[in-house]
Amino acid sequence: MKIRETPRFSKTSRKPGRTTQIVFGERQHLKSALDSVRSSGMPKAQRTAESKVLKRLIARRDQELNRINPAWDRKIRRARNARISRRELMRLAQTVPEDDYLLARVLTEHPKAPGELLESFAGYPYAAVRENVARHPNTPSELLARLARKRGEPLWKLVGCNPSAPADLRVRLRARMQGQSG
Repeated sequence: MKIRETPRFSKTSRKPGRTTQIVFGERQHLKSALDSVRSSGMPKAQRTAESKVLKRLIARRDQELNRINPAWDRKIRRARNARISRRELMRLAQTVPEDDYLLARVLTEHPKAPGELLESFAGYPYAAVRENVARHPNTPSELLARLARKRGEPLWKLVGCNPSAPADLRVRLRARMQGQSG
């Protein structure tokens, strides 16, 4: 199963909106606040009122995640599953919109991520995803060589430490690192 011949994502200068990473983080904080309120010694009426507000806010974050990428919680659970197949990882990768930074990160960090998946995320707008591609041991050597030539970002340093990069490329990149530190 191939994702696409042309890159799905292109680095843009647009300012990212509310991404899944942001919304998920907010939801996690709201859940922690809810746990705190539930276990607090505050009067029952106040505890109940505050719990209702927090539950509504959590539900809004759930809706927002699903607006960015439908069935988001199910997809992120599957992507984090160590026993997921490469084929299923590829299927999930095809559902990732540009604002789903968290799912993109999880997919490009997965130990089973196939080279085709990593290739498809090489131009993702979020730098951490491109960095995951540069450091992943399954990234094809041709792609690593291309990433090492990118002038706009220091991906070459990650490629220089990637054991899957061709040995001669690693040697050249490590020499460049030595030249920068001295």
